[in-house]
Amino acid sequence: MIFQDLTPIEPIVVIGAGLAGCEAAWQIAKRGGRVVLYEMKPEVFSPVHRSPLLAEIVCSNSFKSESLENAHGVLKAEMELLGSLVLKVAKETRVPAGDSLAVDRQAFSKRITEILEGLENVEVVRKEVSSLPEDAITVVATGPLTSEALSKAIQEVTGSQHLFFYDAISPIVTADSVDFRRTFKASRYGKGGDDYINCPMEKEEYYQFVEALSRGEKISLRDFERPYLFEGCLPIEEMAARGKDTLAFGPLKPVGLINPKTGRQPFAVVQLRQEDQSGRLFSLVGFQTRLKHEEQKRIFRMIPGLEKAEFVRLGSIHRNTFIDSPRLLKESLQLRGRMNLFFAGQITGVEGYMESTAMGILAGINAFRKAKGMDPVSPPLTTSIGALLQYITHSQGVPFQPMNVNFGLFPPMQGRARGREKRRLLARRALNEMKRWRDQIET
Repeated sequence: MIFQDLTPIEPIVVIGAGLAGCEAAWQIAKRGGRVVLYEMKPEVFSPVHRSPLLAEIVCSNSFKSESLENAHGVLKAEMELLGSLVLKVAKETRVPAGDSLAVDRQAFSKRITEILEGLENVEVVRKEVSSLPEDAITVVATGPLTSEALSKAIQEVTGSQHLFFYDAISPIVTADSVDFRRTFKASRYGKGGDDYINCPMEKEEYYQFVEALSRGEKISLRDFERPYLFEGCLPIEEMAARGKDTLAFGPLKPVGLINPKTGRQPFAVVQLRQEDQSGRLFSLVGFQTRLKHEEQKRIFRMIPGLEKAEFVRLGSIHRNTFIDSPRLLKESLQLRGRMNLFFAGQITGVEGYMESTAMGILAGINAFRKAKGMDPVSPPLTTSIGALLQYITHSQGVPFQPMNVNFGLFPPMQGRARGREKRRLLARRALNEMKRWRDQIET
C-alpha cells in the first residue's frame, strides 16, 4: 500500500543501502516522504561486498524459518503486516530451503535496486558519507561494516566507544562438483522436501575432520581487532576447539536425518543449502570460518562428497560495528539528545537479516513521523519487533551484546501452556497485537 499523504516535507537522509536502509527508505517513501538514500558502492567497497546493487547479501542467503512456531517466523509475519519491501521481494526471489525463507542473492538485490531507483520521491546517491548531517532528519543504517570515517563521526556524536565482534562468512561450492554418490537429499524431519544436500560422516571421519579443523591455520586478527565472537555465528573452527563432540551437537548434528542408502542416522552430517534459483550453488550450513583459504580447501574437501568441490566463494571474517543502544537509543530508535538522528539495522545491536530489516521499518516510520511533527511510536512488547526493540534499548548486560529474535524475549503468557502450544499462543498474541498497532498508527 502506498499512502497518499504528499504534503511537502524536507528530504529525509538515509545513510546506507543495505537491508535496513532500503527498508527505511521504502517506509518513508510509501508514506509520501522524500528520501535521499546514500550508498557508497561502487565508489567504495567494504572488505566483503562485491556487487554495486543495493541490499547486497553477503553472509548467508537464508532469512530463516517461516514457521509461526519459531520466533523468526513470527517476525516475518509481523513485517508482512507492516508492508515490508524486503520481505515481499524475498518471497518473489526465494529458492528451496525447507521451512526456511532463502533467496537468490542476485535476483533479490537487483529487484530491490530497481524498485527504489524507480521511485520518484527517492534519490539514490552513490557516494561515501563521512560525516553526519547537522539539521536533516537522518537514519543511519550503515550496518556491520561502517566505514572508518563515518565510525569516527558516529563515535563523536554518541560520545561512547564502539563494540566489535566478528561475523564469519560460509563457503559456497558448485552443485556439479559434489559427488552425489556419497550424499543424499533431505530436509531435517522431512520438512519442506528434499531441499538440502546432506554429506553423512561416520564416527572416524568426523573425528578426523574435527582434528583437522582444530589444527588448521587461521587468519590472524590485527592488534586493534578484539575477538568478540557472536555465539550464534561462531567460526566452525572455534566451535571445534571447544570439544571434539561440539560440532556433532551443533551445526553437524544428524538428528532428524536418515541416510536412505544405509537406512540409519549418520554419526554427523554436513548440510549444503541452495544459494540460487537455478540450483547451481550451495553453501556449507554453519561453516563460518576464518581459516586461511588454502586450509579451507584442504580441510573442507575431507567432507564426504566434497572431495573435488569447486569453491566459488571461500569463507572470511569481518568486523561488525554496533553502538551501545541501551545507553544511547530511545525506543523510537532516536539518539538520546539528538532527536533528528535515528539508527537502524545491525548497528543497533540486533543480529540477523530480518531483525535488521525490522529495525529499518521502525526507523523509517518514526523518521517520517518526525518530519510530519507527529509523536514517535513503538510496537507493543508482546510483538516480536517490540520484544527485540525492548532488548536493544533496555538490556542490562555489560558489555551489551547483539541478539537474534527469540521467544525468550517475549513477555510470558498466563496459564500453563508449554512447548509447541506455548509458542503458538505467543505467535497468535503477537500477530493480533501487531495488527492492532498497525491499524492505530495508520489511521
